[in-house]
Amino acid sequence: MEPSKKHFQASSSFFLLLLLSFFNLQGLNLLSLATASPVVRRNDTDQQALLQFKAKMTGDQLKIMESWNSSIHFCQWPGVRCGRKHQRVTKLELGFLKLSGSLSPYIGNLSFLRELDLAGNSFYNQIPQEIGGLRRLEALDLTNNSVSGEIPSNLSACSKLILVDMTNNQLTGEIPSSLGLLSNLKVLGFFHNRLIGSIPPSLGNLSSLEKLGLQNNELSGIIPEAFGQLRNLSLFSISGNAISGIVPIAMFNLSNIRGFDIGINKIQGTLRSDLEINMPHLEYFSVLKAGLQWENQISGQIPISIFNATYLNVLELNGNRFNGNVPSLEKLDKLYDLELGQNYLGHGREGDLHFLCSLVNNTSLEFLYIGENNFGGEFPECISNFPKTLLQLGIYNNKISGRIPEGIGNLINLELLVVFKNQLSGPIPFNIGRLQKLKIFLAYMNFLSRIIPHSIGNLTELIQLGLNFNYLQGSIPSSLGNCKNLHLMDLSSNNLSGAIPPEVLGLPSLSIILNLSSNDLTSELSVEVEKLKNLGTLDVSENRLSGLLPENLGSCVSLEKLFLEGNLFEGPIPSSLSSLRGLEALDLSNNNLSGGIPKFLVRFGALKYLNLSFNDFEGVIPSEGVFKNASATFVEGNSKLCGGIPELHLSRCNSKTSANTSLKLKIRIIVVILGVTLVFFIFLFIWFRKKKEQKPTITHVENSLLQLSYQSILRATNGFSPQNLVGSGSFGSVYKGILEANGAVVAVKVFNLLNHRASRSFLVECEALKNIRHRNLVKVLTAISGIDYKGNDFKALVYEFMENGSLEDWLHPVVGMNKPETMRNLNFFQRLNVAIDVAHALEYLHHRCETPIIHCDLKPKYGMGSELSTNGDVYSYGILLLEMLTGKRPTNERFKEGLSLRNFVKAALPDRVVEIIDPILLQESVRGGTAANITLNENNLGNDIHLQCLNSIFEIGLTCSTESPSERMDMSNVITKLCSIRDKLLHPT
Repeated sequence: MEPSKKHFQASSSFFLLLLLSFFNLQGLNLLSLATASPVVRRNDTDQQALLQFKAKMTGDQLKIMESWNSSIHFCQWPGVRCGRKHQRVTKLELGFLKLSGSLSPYIGNLSFLRELDLAGNSFYNQIPQEIGGLRRLEALDLTNNSVSGEIPSNLSACSKLILVDMTNNQLTGEIPSSLGLLSNLKVLGFFHNRLIGSIPPSLGNLSSLEKLGLQNNELSGIIPEAFGQLRNLSLFSISGNAISGIVPIAMFNLSNIRGFDIGINKIQGTLRSDLEINMPHLEYFSVLKAGLQWENQISGQIPISIFNATYLNVLELNGNRFNGNVPSLEKLDKLYDLELGQNYLGHGREGDLHFLCSLVNNTSLEFLYIGENNFGGEFPECISNFPKTLLQLGIYNNKISGRIPEGIGNLINLELLVVFKNQLSGPIPFNIGRLQKLKIFLAYMNFLSRIIPHSIGNLTELIQLGLNFNYLQGSIPSSLGNCKNLHLMDLSSNNLSGAIPPEVLGLPSLSIILNLSSNDLTSELSVEVEKLKNLGTLDVSENRLSGLLPENLGSCVSLEKLFLEGNLFEGPIPSSLSSLRGLEALDLSNNNLSGGIPKFLVRFGALKYLNLSFNDFEGVIPSEGVFKNASATFVEGNSKLCGGIPELHLSRCNSKTSANTSLKLKIRIIVVILGVTLVFFIFLFIWFRKKKEQKPTITHVENSLLQLSYQSILRATNGFSPQNLVGSGSFGSVYKGILEANGAVVAVKVFNLLNHRASRSFLVECEALKNIRHRNLVKVLTAISGIDYKGNDFKALVYEFMENGSLEDWLHPVVGMNKPETMRNLNFFQRLNVAIDVAHALEYLHHRCETPIIHCDLKPKYGMGSELSTNGDVYSYGILLLEMLTGKRPTNERFKEGLSLRNFVKAALPDRVVEIIDPILLQESVRGGTAANITLNENNLGNDIHLQCLNSIFEIGLTCSTESPSERMDMSNVITKLCSIRDKLLHPT
């Protein structure tokens, strides 16, 4: 949830009005030109030009041009104005008349034309070059049309031009540098087009220029230094381009400037607090970043002199790199929009927000945004005395502490209050109920406590409510049912208790998300849930809700995500859920649900995540739809389920079959056996033949469909290119390869046969891997044994390639990888699930294979080497577990001179866990495989359950890596303990 962007629209609206007041024809003394006069004589040249202009019209909704005919003199035609003396056309005033068509080149024959106003119509195609022949032209207004092509370069021949405005068209190409010859030009507007290239420095020669609008194009380059000479300039706007470089210092001293907008560009530079900005008439000043397209990078301190601009209405500095303190704003009594967000302002301590109190005498303030900075100190009480004009207040993502003042209720016109990601504590003030115009209230990720006041139900215009990740307690106020406009409500990760009020479940306006997860809510899910017909996400997971799932849950036909896990629900999955065809994620895990798996889930084409784990389901599990994807379906912990795809590792289903079915089955078995036998003999024949010819031979692993040679592997790995190297070890190296035959991506383990044990390792791996099947073990596709081009023995194994990389990549992301570093981090619950999955794989190798298999390659033994045994794998697993929680490699340079990762952890337990845990985990909000919301941070580490579980995991790692092999845990016990810890986190008592 992010703050509303309405304030950007409001500011833009103000500036648009400012622009409109600048870019009109008033004040340019053009209306004093000659007007219509009695008919004296005709002028065929002008008349023919006008008729040709009419001929190009393709639309005339108001029928303006029906009277453009010979029945009356053309000087009396609507929109046509002529001079008194010569009866020649001097003005075409056809603005906003719903005309459409292209511009006739005959317009160049109106040689006496001084004003051409075609604004607000639907003219299209290019501007004819003939317009450059209008030597008397003073005003050209083509705003708000669909004119395309380039700006005519010969426009500079119209030397008397005072105004050129082509705003809001589809112009392309560059701004002609020849426009710098128009010495009389006062207004030049090209904003909202698609112009490219740099701003011509020649425009700095336009000494009469008052308004220059170039915003929202695709311009690049720098602001010309010559612009510092435009002493008459009152409006300068180049926002929404890709202009870089610095602002010429001289521009800060253009004393007539009223509007200065360079936002949404790539402008850089450093400002000083003592920089002199001499703009006494300044009303609008913006260097903001909006969105992700471009980002200004202006750094340094905010110049104090800008706060002397007593006429300032809008100050937008957000999205830069300003730092330090914000000066007093007491002189800015006309300021109505202050935006300082997304900078580095403040020092994270008391006193940072003193500047806010200098606004209490302001009577115009409507928008105040200081979010995403480094402001500290307590929430200022003086905000309670802000003017009642304030509409939006955003102080999110800072280090602001203290309480939300009761006086916040004085701001009765407030529409947006955004204070999330701070350190606010105490209760939500009861007076919040006075803010009856409030539409968005986001206060999540703070330390707010006590109950949610029932007065919150007075906020009947509320659209978004986010109070998640706090310490709120008590029941959910039923008065929230009065908030009939709510689209989003998130009260998750608090200490709320009692039943979910039916008034809340009955809010039909909820359309985005209703998240009540990770609380202590009880009772049944009310039948009122059927009213949530527009809701996209419903999450009531990790509570103590009980009873049957309501049949009318199927009425929530807009649901895309449904999370009910971690409760006490029982009974079958209602058949009515078949109506939820748009579901993308469904989690029912960790409940007491029973019965069969509904077949309608197979038909849910959008379903990408299905978790039915740890219930009491029974019967056959389907093998189609989402069920054929083992990475999207989770059914463990249901002992009565059978069937499904092999990767789910469920038992086969026992079923009674007819004699006919039995006969068919026997025939199929015989056919399969004969087929396998035939393939086997063919394989042996080919193998002996190739062995005899001393060419590379192919050893197939069971069920393999690949037939690869040394040559194909060489091509797949680009000649075993170093760029394709994934990793290497004592027995060989692993390369990424792309098979020519089908484009499949594989991992190729090439054995180093100079190591005498590598050849034996190859044979051992072939024998071992051909019989193992486990969802957490990478699948071997084929084996290759032969000679390379140099006549040397060549042996390799080909595996499935893991696109998501290795655990090493996720635990220690490398800066500069294709994906952002933040995307590569594993949260706490994901790490716990990975640890459990690895333990399951090792337990399978150690205990569930015909002959116990030693992995040997989980980690290096870190100097604690021993004879090969399952105990060695356990030791490696223990070290891996410690690495996953600390985020530190065992080979870290700090671990020397007797200090190891194991000793480092052991010395910190049990009281100093916070000092050794991976810092990333301290602030993670995590959703694991069962979609449970858990926050692992310094605050809930004080919670006994979290602290106890964390210590328990570390203890398992220490026990597994103890020096004596006989004292190490068996992997079966490891699984039991880790699963118990996970359950305790999911179901705290």
